[in-house]
Amino acid sequence: MANTQGPEGNYDPAGSTQMFRAFVDDGPQGRQQQSAPAPAGPRIGLIIGVVVAVVVVAAVAWLALA
Repeated sequence: MANTQGPEGNYDPAGSTQMFRAFVDDGPQGRQQQSAPAPAGPRIGLIIGVVVAVVVVAAVAWLALA
């Protein structure tokens, strides 16, 4: 893919990086306190799903070899 912004353009990658860093550094501080650990519910559902999948594959293999 060709670079459409030539050296004569107004594109400044350092400037956009500086603006991004300023946005991240000056962001609201409340976000850090809102992040809580994930509940165990989805993790338990994932484990049960994997166990069920293993049982189904084992049953299919047993029926195929019997």
